[in-house]
Amino acid sequence: MRRIQILSASLLLTLAGCSSTPKFTMWDGGGMDSAPPQKPTQPSTQTNRVVVPPTPPPKAVTNASTIPAISTAPVVSSPSSDTWIALGIWCRTTGLAKLTQLPGEKPISYQLENAAGKIEFTIGSQVARWNGMNFMLSFAPRLTEHHPCVHHLDLEKSLLPILNQCAGAAFTNKTIVLDPGHGGEQTGTRSVIGNHFEKEYTLDWALRLQKILVNKGWKVILTRSNDFDVALSNRVALAERSAADVFISLHFNSAGSEQSGLETYCVTPLGLPSNLTRDYPDDPARIVPNNAFDLSNFCLALKLHRSILKETKESDRSVRRARFMTVLRGQNRPAVLIEGGYLSNRKEAGLIATGEYRQKLAQAVADALP
Repeated sequence: MRRIQILSASLLLTLAGCSSTPKFTMWDGGGMDSAPPQKPTQPSTQTNRVVVPPTPPPKAVTNASTIPAISTAPVVSSPSSDTWIALGIWCRTTGLAKLTQLPGEKPISYQLENAAGKIEFTIGSQVARWNGMNFMLSFAPRLTEHHPCVHHLDLEKSLLPILNQCAGAAFTNKTIVLDPGHGGEQTGTRSVIGNHFEKEYTLDWALRLQKILVNKGWKVILTRSNDFDVALSNRVALAERSAADVFISLHFNSAGSEQSGLETYCVTPLGLPSNLTRDYPDDPARIVPNNAFDLSNFCLALKLHRSILKETKESDRSVRRARFMTVLRGQNRPAVLIEGGYLSNRKEAGLIATGEYRQKLAQAVADALP
């Protein structure tokens, strides 16, 4: 390992990280800068140099109360967009988790573990797992000089919230806007079984969910209660007028006939590429109103996704981030979009056509809310 050298008073100390070129940041025990650089770069394929800061003795993590809040965790301050974190060194420095390599030669996989559970990730894959449930990173982890490394924004926006057990991300008020996708001439996708459309099933899902949530003490507002079209901007405006605490949009998916499973979406954080773009101009430098709720969005998405998987037993297609969803971008509250299965898949379309399955979806969403 190379020693850090003081180059001049104007240069900052180098962080524990992996980078295609030396990046100068400040190791100050503070949180990540809230304004990442404007244009993040994709991971370089060339050999990278690993620079390591002095490592204080690790702190033992014995229970959730010993895990510092995200804003005070000793991570990167004002990092370069190309900064990658050597996780083994980071774990020893912060004491936030234990890193171990999982058995097997290929693919090379690792596990982060603390009181919040186990996060598994694989070198070269964006799909990670938390306690058996999938979520997607924006960049695939990589090995540099035998160090497993993750992009600093994936650490801040995905791994740290989980390791901190989403501390401070809960909401306590009880006003929710449910958004049954499509309506009227905007039919959504057509089911491969019968002459039925997405708009019918999303409305039924929302009405079932409304009944359950009202019984739990929620004030529930629907963006539509019948088969009529509502502009996407009006759905956002309704949530704003009602001062809703949370917004959940309900949809069903469509792709090839073999595609199946459940997906849960929230808005992509500033500085990161989306997991899915659907031809939307995905600008990582663009900040949208809902980015103010990145932490709450992700934690709510994780909770909803786990509950739906548990209730339906359908396949797991991950918690994902995207910017193309107009109904989420403009929200000034935690907001999530759920894809409850594929109407293009004959097996799932058959399930979605039953009231029993839609009731399971409704119950699962309700169970994830306080």
